[in-house]
Amino acid sequence: MDWTAGYNSEVEYTAGFYREQSPVYLNFVCVLHGYEPVPLDQPYNYCELGFGRGLTVNLLAAANPTGAFFAADFNPAHVAGAQQLAKNAKLENLTLLENSFEELAQGAVADLPQFDFITLHGIYTWVTAENRHHITQFISRYLKPGGLVYLSYNAMPGWTMALPLQRLLVEHADLHPNRSDKQIDLAATFVEKMVELNAGYFSSNPGLKQRLDTIKNGSRNYLVHEYMHKHWQPLYFADVARDMSEAKLDFIGSAELPFAFQSLYLNQERQDFLNTITDQTIRETMQDYFLNTGFRKDVFVRGARRMSSTRQAEFFSKANLTLIAPRGDISLNMKLAIGEVNGKPEVYNPAIDAIAETPKTLKELSQLPWSSGNNFKSMIEVASILTGSNQSGIYFNTPTAADTNAAKRLNRILAEQTRYSDEYQALCSPVLGNGINANYLERLLVLLLLDDPTATEPEKLAISGWNIMKAQGRCMIKDGKRLELDEDNIMILVQNFSHLISHKLPIWKQLQIL
Repeated sequence: MDWTAGYNSEVEYTAGFYREQSPVYLNFVCVLHGYEPVPLDQPYNYCELGFGRGLTVNLLAAANPTGAFFAADFNPAHVAGAQQLAKNAKLENLTLLENSFEELAQGAVADLPQFDFITLHGIYTWVTAENRHHITQFISRYLKPGGLVYLSYNAMPGWTMALPLQRLLVEHADLHPNRSDKQIDLAATFVEKMVELNAGYFSSNPGLKQRLDTIKNGSRNYLVHEYMHKHWQPLYFADVARDMSEAKLDFIGSAELPFAFQSLYLNQERQDFLNTITDQTIRETMQDYFLNTGFRKDVFVRGARRMSSTRQAEFFSKANLTLIAPRGDISLNMKLAIGEVNGKPEVYNPAIDAIAETPKTLKELSQLPWSSGNNFKSMIEVASILTGSNQSGIYFNTPTAADTNAAKRLNRILAEQTRYSDEYQALCSPVLGNGINANYLERLLVLLLLDDPTATEPEKLAISGWNIMKAQGRCMIKDGKRLELDEDNIMILVQNFSHLISHKLPIWKQLQIL
């Protein structure tokens, strides 16, 4: 019997980081939509199903030392890599399992606890209907009353146009036995030739261009896991909601925070039309038709409990907003899952200026002199939009200071990986209880600063950084061209490091990344 059940496991998945899976983030989603969150000021249990390379769960375990984290994946290469990362960072609160969904659902793993959080990224629409049933069984068996489920997946009707493209890639692969990443290369060439020959499917669907560009130039590891599964099937929200109802789950909202503010993406006429639909599942599905949704990030709860407006306001008053990008890089022209949003400068800029100085609670922001014309609700919207655009982070005040040791150990390991690759593109913040995205040069600088905390001169740091890059055959790019000379690379590194030290380093220290 094929242990993969039609799932393509020949190459490893990309080492992605998905902040929406954070317990702190998911709790904010609960409060934003008016539901009781999971208490995080006491021990709790968390489980990720199908963890891929395991970067997300390692980051979350390191950032949230009071939680007991579990994660399972059936790919032994994924498990081995994630276990090595956890071992190197000495994460004692993380247990990584090599088990199928069926084994987990049937209780094959002894002594698994009841979970407060169960999360899955992407996997739900990549596996068989039988495995989706096993996932539902696992949730039914192991999720606590009041517990949360985060489920992201390829959605309909947004994938409608691309369904024949995925089928073409899989059929072409069957004709050309090879390793799956090589099959993607061959299929990309084949598809490109069909486009050149003006095949009617492609000429009639110009909206495919972005997907075709990704197939031509994108990461092969990502493309294999996105397209090359026998049982790949995007789902309507109604299908997923009905699956989750079998485990007594209620939908509470999207982990894409801006979706909580319907007027941002639906005009009044559309809102009024949707509000004539009394069934929440059908109403949410119909909204996807208006938005042509192709990917969803849903949050469900087992035993939804509505908060009073007073209690909700109390939770919001404890929510802190902090910048995770330099003030000068903040844009009010924000591209979000709901579309493009242009923040009003008179509302956003004072709030951004305030939190650029120091993190502030939403209550504090609403009480500043400039905000007299903006009520508390508008500050919640500002915080959600800035966080949704990945320019700010939200966290709750906790009775005790966060333990930063695990996060700092993991950040050293992630930074040290820049000596070898550019895989782990994130860093861990115990303040946020989450991670932040970090590119190669940012992680390289973190490595250099960890190696020599007294180093402050960009010139000295650039020389050390260039030695690491040069050993890997890397170089800087200027005007689209590779720089070959040592002095040219060092000069550009000096410029980059100078900017990061003055603009990013204060943020990293505030987030206790360093």
